Amino acid sequence: MPPEVDLPADEPARVRAVWEGLGLPGLVDVHTHFMPDRVQQKVWAFFDALEEHVGTAWPIAYRLPDDERVRRLADLGVRAYTALNYPHKPGMAAWLNDWTADFAAGAPGCVPSATLYPEPDAPAYVAAALERGARVFKAHVQVGEYDPADPLLDPVWGLLAEAGVPTVIHAGSGPHPGRFTGPGPVAEVLGRHPRLPLVIAHLGMPEYDEFLTLAERHPGVHLDTTMAFTDFIADRHPFPDALLGRLADAGEKVVLGTDFPTIPHPYLHQLEAIVGLGLGDDWLRAVLHDNGARLLRVDAPG
Repeated sequence: MPPEVDLPADEPARVRAVWEGLGLPGLVDVHTHFMPDRVQQKVWAFFDALEEHVGTAWPIAYRLPDDERVRRLADLGVRAYTALNYPHKPGMAAWLNDWTADFAAGAPGCVPSATLYPEPDAPAYVAAALERGARVFKAHVQVGEYDPADPLLDPVWGLLAEAGVPTVIHAGSGPHPGRFTGPGPVAEVLGRHPRLPLVIAHLGMPEYDEFLTLAERHPGVHLDTTMAFTDFIADRHPFPDALLGRLADAGEKVVLGTDFPTIPHPYLHQLEAIVGLGLGDDWLRAVLHDNGARLLRVDAPG
């Protein structure tokens, strides 16, 4: 049996204390996952097998049915979140987008999400997803094993730049490098589409410096905190202390991400790790709520 994660019984109260103490209406998490069940089970099976194959145990903290996970996010005070899916081969993205749109329609707080893949019909299904109301996309360069600068994606990036809709892109070389990971291909895309909104997942782990530089140079490039600063990642890909000043200065470009539900620690631990950086309450308010709300066009509470 895969190892379990010890979740604090008072986790909702402790998470709420973080954002309430900052005077926020809740959290906006740009990097969470909800998937069709057969896809989700395959993803979890992959992580369950990690210890056997690479010697790294990855327990899954929130191995729960969809409806229970939706309630858990509500209990934590996550007022907006995403349902990021990603294909690993051609022919998947369009039906994933249909599933995700239907899921968001029935899940309060879920921002309509979509995905893409370099294939001839990508412009058509991306346009359809935008028409249906998608406000965030997901690109997983590592899992999909594709070049984000592939010419087949050029019209897609153009559509997303024109719409001002961000893409959460896993392009860093952590936890292990792929053929097209790293800042180079992303920089090439931005060279063609300088207004493209991108959210670099995991702060670009482990190429933190290079991806932070892209965020500093391009107005639409943001960075999400997914798993950064947690004990699990700090032991493997620590964020350099020398970059903390630049991260503080880039406060309007940093957004909360967690990778819920497939995380090896409580949701609370991600928040405590971010708070523990000591970058100030204004920075925290921007990262934990305001930047994500702006980027995902989340209405103010009323």
